[in-house]
Amino acid sequence: MPQTTHNMTILILGSGGREHTLAWKINQSPLCKALYVAPGNSGTAQIAKNIDIKVTDFNAIKELVLTNNIDMVVVGPEDPLVLGIHDFFLSDQQLKHIAVIGPEKAAAELEGSKEFAKEFLYRHNIPTAAYQSFNKDNVEKGYAFLETLKPPYVLKADGLAAGKGVLILNDLDEAKAELKNMLVGAKFGEASTKVVIEEFLDGIELSCFVLTDGKNYKILPTAKDYKRIGEGDTGLNTGGMGAVSPVPFADEAFMNKVEERIVKPTINGLQKDNLPYKGFVFIGLIKVGDDPKVIEYNVRLGDPETEVVLPRLKNDLVALFTAVSNQTLDEVEIEIDERAATTIMLVSGGYPEAYEKGKEISGVDLITESIPFHAGSIIEQGKIVTSGGRVMAITSYGDSYKEAIKKSYQSIEKLHFDKMNYRKDIGFDL
Repeated sequence: MPQTTHNMTILILGSGGREHTLAWKINQSPLCKALYVAPGNSGTAQIAKNIDIKVTDFNAIKELVLTNNIDMVVVGPEDPLVLGIHDFFLSDQQLKHIAVIGPEKAAAELEGSKEFAKEFLYRHNIPTAAYQSFNKDNVEKGYAFLETLKPPYVLKADGLAAGKGVLILNDLDEAKAELKNMLVGAKFGEASTKVVIEEFLDGIELSCFVLTDGKNYKILPTAKDYKRIGEGDTGLNTGGMGAVSPVPFADEAFMNKVEERIVKPTINGLQKDNLPYKGFVFIGLIKVGDDPKVIEYNVRLGDPETEVVLPRLKNDLVALFTAVSNQTLDEVEIEIDERAATTIMLVSGGYPEAYEKGKEISGVDLITESIPFHAGSIIEQGKIVTSGGRVMAITSYGDSYKEAIKKSYQSIEKLHFDKMNYRKDIGFDL
């Protein structure tokens, strides 16, 4: 583990809005001497050194780390964690002293497998929806379980399907047909060889972010993101169209329930089950009546929630990560900005279906009242151009979320790229 807490060389893995936000926050720390991002984007290029390697190419990452004397690796996305990047470092003589922020492979299964997560929740008596999982050999049992539930019916591909392997259906016969389609027809390929069917919970969703060193934990600001492409939460699911922090309905009484019923048994459960965890636990919650239930775990920060959570964190992030690495998180006080933060995601026309890339983005330098976090954008021939579906997240502070949202929309008016799309109703349901 890093003995010093000064002058660290840090590598962030990933290329989205989350990683630009991490880079922006780490870059503010006097403890950071040099910052690399692999592969990064046009936003990270302005404050760090981008290195064009894949987040899952562990050997290339090893070479990069050794060549540049990197002290700490902050893992943005889930793929490298589920594939065991932390274990890869620990089992290598040359790498094992380097701090890795992100859980080990055994614990990353909380996101890698819906069934693993459900079993963990049940085992530790953490409130969640009723569920069972099925494979192609017991489709009939799946039909029978569907018959015990009230509509709508929720079918989830067990494996990683990039957030897209979930179906919510109102008709029992259609649910049975889709279950067969997923299991026998391999609708989501490898990801749906096993399908989880669960009870539909009616309520309002939010995200709770926890940072843990494996023993101690700190609860970070709450956030709520908006996944649907269309206004009023309609249309196809996306990776996230905007986010708000704090969540107005998550008052102190509710958050006390979250901590006692969910956060504490989660962190204790990780220790009991011997799941080594140094990093972020994202807990997807639903408020049913006045009670929180867990929908899912992610083993990293969410995107675009990061773009509102980290801007509200006043602590030095490198100092926090060092405490995570040294298991001294209990010695740290978390400081939260009282202001609200909101972010609006600008996306490519056509997203989340087919869209064009390579569109020039103009006006970024004109934004003064908000922070543009780059996501699916890169620098080509000195110009910022689109490279993905979710292009840029425009984050603002305000005394209320309404004020912050207004600022983000005013900033967006200065921006332009061909077929730019965004939701004009973020925060509408609060």
